[in-house]
Amino acid sequence: MTNGQSLDPTGLAVIIPALDEEEALPLVLADLLRLGILGMTVVVDNGSSDGTARIAESEGARIVSETRRGYGSACLRGIEFVIEKIPTASVVVFLDADCSDDPALISNLVSPIRSGAFDLVLGARHRELAAPGAMRPHQRWGNAIACGTIHALFGHRYSDLGPFRAVSMAALERLEMTDTGFGWTVEMQVKAIQKGLRVREIPVPYRRRVGKSKISGTVAGSARAAFKIGWTVALLRVRSLSPSRGSS
Repeated sequence: MTNGQSLDPTGLAVIIPALDEEEALPLVLADLLRLGILGMTVVVDNGSSDGTARIAESEGARIVSETRRGYGSACLRGIEFVIEKIPTASVVVFLDADCSDDPALISNLVSPIRSGAFDLVLGARHRELAAPGAMRPHQRWGNAIACGTIHALFGHRYSDLGPFRAVSMAALERLEMTDTGFGWTVEMQVKAIQKGLRVREIPVPYRRRVGKSKISGTVAGSARAAFKIGWTVALLRVRSLSPSRGSS
């Protein structure tokens, strides 16, 4: 399923964490404008030193600032904004600002939730659908190790920890997300298992990002992210085994 479906914007909100993405962000926002959902799009400026915030505002997206650095911090601030300013939102989409994900596929992720069949739908990046060079070998290895660890510890087999995803607001509130860094995606996926959410992965293409990567573009950055992801998985496992927190 790689072709975009027609999109009904009713009850939808899109959260885009952004840090120094002035080059890529206009392309993403143009796609969202064509889809008719730019007005429900929240760009969370995570302390950019370039024109990211100005561009988001000038293009017609909703803009909010989060000075605490971290991918999870930006996502958490975006959720707060949606709850406060877009109370009609029943489905939330998370999308990166670097143009690596295709907004035209948002409906593919949202439709299974709106049908009532699933609570969380993940855009799974597969090699055969990825542009050459979009995912480097160390990213693929780290992703495979993390997914294998989740399967070993929690019994659910994921194929990816990609950022492109849709979740019902009711399910998002049940997840009680807390991670402020790059453990965010794995926290959501592990907690989805623990909470018994109905999860589906849908293969999506993955494009080469526009602009410079802050994390995955270097081996050192990827190693730091991999450590945080592994730490998050281990911590969630320990908590699940604790009698005082096992039902939380």
